Amino acid sequence: MTVSRKLAFALCLLWGTHTLAHAQVKHSEERGELLYSTHCNACHTSEVHWRKQKLATDWSSLKAQVRRWQANIGLVWSEEEITDVARYLNAAYYDFSNSGQEDFSQGKKPKQALRKY
Repeated sequence: MTVSRKLAFALCLLWGTHTLAHAQVKHSEERGELLYSTHCNACHTSEVHWRKQKLATDWSSLKAQVRRWQANIGLVWSEEEITDVARYLNAAYYDFSNSGQEDFSQGKKPKQALRKY
């Protein structure tokens, strides 16, 4: 292979990786929306996210509330599913800063939470 072909191949690989990294957050929001509409939407209308006494005040508390409520109704979501639902809610209602949302977008795996049985 010539140097120019190797360079072109490397650039294509880098461009493809770059595109996939940006597409992942959108995919997780769509998955989060599906999980939310399937399991939570029956009780949680949009008003619950706008009320004055809301418990989610930042990214960490939003994720904690998603974790809390999925456990309360007996779902056994993975940490990735909890993050996806929190991302969806953040995009749709809260607009908290991005700090802490990089759990999966940077290829990091979350710490596994201990499950109580």
